[in-house]
Amino acid sequence: MSETQKAEQRQSAAPPAANGLDRYFRISERGSTLGREIRGGFATFFTMAYILVLNPIILGSAKDKFGHSLDTGQLVTATALVACVMTVVMGVGGNLPLAIAAGLGLNAVVAFQLAPLMSWPDAMGLVVLEGLVICLLVLTGLREAIMNAIPQELKQAIGVGIGLFIAFIGFVDAGFVSRIPDAAHTTVPVQLGAVGRLTGWPVLVFCLGVLLTVALLARKVRGAILISIVTMTVVAIVIDAVADIRSWGLTTPRIPDKVVAAPDFGLVGHFSLFGGFARAGVLTAVLLVFTLILSDFFDAMGTIVGISAEAGLLDERGQVPGIGRVLFIDGAAAVAGGVGSASSNTAYIESAAGVGEGARTGFANLVTGGLFGLALFLTPLLTIVPLQAAAPALIAVGFLMMTHVKHIDWDRYEIAVPAFLTIAAMPFTYSITDGIGAGFVSYVLIKTVLGRAREVNWLLWGVSALFLVYFAIDPVEQILGVG
Repeated sequence: MSETQKAEQRQSAAPPAANGLDRYFRISERGSTLGREIRGGFATFFTMAYILVLNPIILGSAKDKFGHSLDTGQLVTATALVACVMTVVMGVGGNLPLAIAAGLGLNAVVAFQLAPLMSWPDAMGLVVLEGLVICLLVLTGLREAIMNAIPQELKQAIGVGIGLFIAFIGFVDAGFVSRIPDAAHTTVPVQLGAVGRLTGWPVLVFCLGVLLTVALLARKVRGAILISIVTMTVVAIVIDAVADIRSWGLTTPRIPDKVVAAPDFGLVGHFSLFGGFARAGVLTAVLLVFTLILSDFFDAMGTIVGISAEAGLLDERGQVPGIGRVLFIDGAAAVAGGVGSASSNTAYIESAAGVGEGARTGFANLVTGGLFGLALFLTPLLTIVPLQAAAPALIAVGFLMMTHVKHIDWDRYEIAVPAFLTIAAMPFTYSITDGIGAGFVSYVLIKTVLGRAREVNWLLWGVSALFLVYFAIDPVEQILGVG
């Protein structure tokens, strides 16, 4: 029986709504109960609560063009606030059990691509622009045109490349891999540990965390990532108390004086809408916004459709009910993420945990959003997690994103070569933008030399032309006598 048939069967057998709340969220109509929605909301929160630790670590570990870093406590507040508000908005406006929070991969773009070229407010301004463009695309119906312009397998490759990039960041942040200084006069760019071998207790915490995380994932334990982060943080606290450790890096794992504290909203509203264009140049800024849109837009589409199918909510045409409204809210979440300095927010695939517990409506989001709201007051507890305890989650996320590589047809060179260049260029150039550009340009080139240029959508031609200028900007400036 298909998911659509299951949905129709549930709705035909549904009892009448018990009250206004039931009628608004269509709880009984969708074959659910208030108890299932509450359990589902809790399950989703605890499965994705790791973002309250990872997002501040990823954004907080980077510096902008002027050497400024974002405050970890303020980042925890911003992450929890936007997730709370937009998860509730999705529940009330979209009526889907689909939680929203800062997107992994998207925050890496902001931290390691945007920030080094401009100030943090400028970077967050580009995130706001990304969200506004997505909302505009939904309203104008251009969503379908953009979706059809990029081959599905290239979309998969982009996700895989971002996964490898995130995993590489995890290895570096934990000290498992380190860059060899240029003064060493060696052609090897990175090495194991700080001296060619693993040393120190912090790296041991990371290694144990990776083993624990993969073991939990293999056992399909719900909340595996969160369990690993909490467990290894406790281990790190114990080790720090009994061992002589020179440095843990950005965060030292020590029990705070207090667990509860008032949230610090210092980062909220700190964005400059067009400052990035002045700092990085119009072409670079446009490509960076495009990169954010590409990463956010298609990931969100896949997540929304996947969760809706899992919940049996697709209509007779296999469409998500109210998809335009849902996509618009997802775009608004990107805007909210930029305004709150929490990076672009998007729909979370971890919402499947709530669906697995029986959630079928947006009421589950009220529970999940409420728990994010509660987390606003737990900043002292959330800021003791060291990089070494959180980085294994980046390795796990990298693995999960890597699994999409199976959808790529490696026997067709016109797809395989661009996909490979997309995947390889991201970690090797430390740039998501460069990876996407390499994939697009090579795809258009190979299609052309094979005499199949007409198969390439005009939008992809235009974007590839932009990327060509982006890659060749130095000689172009020399020819034009500028720069």
